[in-house]
Amino acid sequence: MYVGVDYYPEHWPESMLEKDLDGIKELGANMIRIGEFAWHLMEPQEGQFDFSFFDKVIKEAKKRNLSVMFGTPTATFPAWLAAKHPSILSKDEYGHVRAFGGRRQYCFNSPEYNRYAAKITEEVVKHFADEPAVVVWQIDNEFGHEGSDWCFCEHCHSGFHHFLEKKYQTVDELNERWGTIFWGQTYNSFSEIPMPVPTVTTHNPSLKLDYTRFRSESVNNFAHKMTDITREHAGSGQPITTNVSGGFFDKAFDHAENVRVMDFVSYDNYPVWGGLTEPIAPAAIAMTHDFNRGLKDQNYWIVEELMGAQGHNVIGYLPRPNQAKMWSYQAFAHGCTNMLYFRWRGMTKGAEQFCFGVVDQDNRYGRKFKEVQSLFSEIQPYEHVLNEKIESDIAVLYDYDNIWSWKSQVQSASFDFNAELLRLYAPFYRHNASIDVIPTDRAFEKYKVLLVPVMQIIDDELAARLKRFAESGGTVVFSFRAGLKNRDNNIHFEQTLPGPVADLAGIEIYETEALAAHQSVPVKSKDGKEGSGKVWRDLVTPAGAEVIWQYSDEFYEKQAALTLNKFGEGSVYYLATGLDSEVLEPVALDIIKKHDIWHTETPAGTEAVKRNGHLFLMNHTGRTQHVCGETLAPYESKVIQYKKNNGQK
Repeated sequence: MYVGVDYYPEHWPESMLEKDLDGIKELGANMIRIGEFAWHLMEPQEGQFDFSFFDKVIKEAKKRNLSVMFGTPTATFPAWLAAKHPSILSKDEYGHVRAFGGRRQYCFNSPEYNRYAAKITEEVVKHFADEPAVVVWQIDNEFGHEGSDWCFCEHCHSGFHHFLEKKYQTVDELNERWGTIFWGQTYNSFSEIPMPVPTVTTHNPSLKLDYTRFRSESVNNFAHKMTDITREHAGSGQPITTNVSGGFFDKAFDHAENVRVMDFVSYDNYPVWGGLTEPIAPAAIAMTHDFNRGLKDQNYWIVEELMGAQGHNVIGYLPRPNQAKMWSYQAFAHGCTNMLYFRWRGMTKGAEQFCFGVVDQDNRYGRKFKEVQSLFSEIQPYEHVLNEKIESDIAVLYDYDNIWSWKSQVQSASFDFNAELLRLYAPFYRHNASIDVIPTDRAFEKYKVLLVPVMQIIDDELAARLKRFAESGGTVVFSFRAGLKNRDNNIHFEQTLPGPVADLAGIEIYETEALAAHQSVPVKSKDGKEGSGKVWRDLVTPAGAEVIWQYSDEFYEKQAALTLNKFGEGSVYYLATGLDSEVLEPVALDIIKKHDIWHTETPAGTEAVKRNGHLFLMNHTGRTQHVCGETLAPYESKVIQYKKNNGQK
């Protein structure tokens, strides 16, 4: 098991190296992560490669039995490269060049950047291929983060035309499928097609979706090329990963495809960031772990785990004592097997002066040091538990085409895909059931329950798979706008909503409305309970389904807000609006009990995860809580042996 820190020795006087490594060793670490932002240090001038600094770092690390994760440095290129080849710089949607000075300003489609990135990657990997201390290669750094997945330069415009020609073969086919007859947008050649840069009103939704698909292909082609080069030259026993950043549903590339060619997934876990007055919700943090575990259907690493307050220009919330440690326990509970903290010492110069680390500018080994030290000591005896594969009975399905379709036409000003996914995820999380978060193209026969949030793109193939799942006894839970569109981002013609899954849900939808952020609609259950819905509402007419909740406002009190349909041996729920947790948590519990899925009830703000005969208990609150027979101090975590009297089915 590897535990350690992200260390940037080039940021400090060389005289500090040995003392730093001694301190890292005192922390209980056995790994350091280095190199991913040091291209200029490795190649100060074109073709002049010099790895002597990192040779020394690794030599000293080996003396202390510290292993190394080495990052290929293509996320931040040297100034001399930008000066010589300014065409490598990406452009924003307004055509403005992203100047040298930040990070990830390169265009993924720049031939020059691809050439130079390939060369530095090859040289650094060849140099350390036979170094036994280098046990993992990291490709680039946080692909697509901070808007770097988007570019609108000449390379990308030309590449987009080639992408479209390859996909559609003829411009007539594209015109037909995009519906360019509307607004007289018909094209005579692929070269006439614009990028979705600002215009009057908006671009064709099919164009916007295809440009996002092109962005995904651009990012992933580059990632795969760098991975192939690394694999070709790496030594035996040097697996390959990259570090996935947060906000993955807001990015323009398919993450599962990005990591497909790599050996395992790594994730950067930041439950709070600059400007936030409090961390994101515990369910949202848990979902990010389940998403990363689902990318390759295997456990994963965390290579940046937050310890101090973070921010570039605005500093965020300071994790309370033991809170960051608790987030680490939560990560281990959800499938993390190895963990590195960001960072050993906060930098005193440059853009990340306010990204605080395990040690701060005073170089004192204080509370945060001791907190990490205790985590490393406590967690390593459970390595055998952490390496066990997690098997879940519940899966949340997502599809990047669907997510990007929503971005092309958001429909409701209050719509947010992340919030809608969490709307279905959180009620099951609240009962501490194990959940996978997976793409729709994965096999899902092994599950008992499928949660399908706002899946407006549903084609016949996916519809058929969902029907087979329900027929065989599974439960499917849809939320609003299901089955609205096809793969070209166009509304299904001559199909009553919810389109290809109308018979599966046992309903018909003839009218809909968007709800503004300040709006909600009242709903009531058959037994008189009251609740509310937000964001959207479909006006549902049952066509075989049972009405569980219905609207209770004027005009629409006869319309269904939540239905249940029997389909074969299974059950299908349809949420016609953004129902609140008070409505959905009892529904989730009914589904869990029906399928005999392990769960346990814990106080609000606490979490219990069952793994391999153990319970991981986390208190996300600033108050003492009693969880599964244990007393947890504020933000405390524990691992205990699982017994039937401290958990329930």
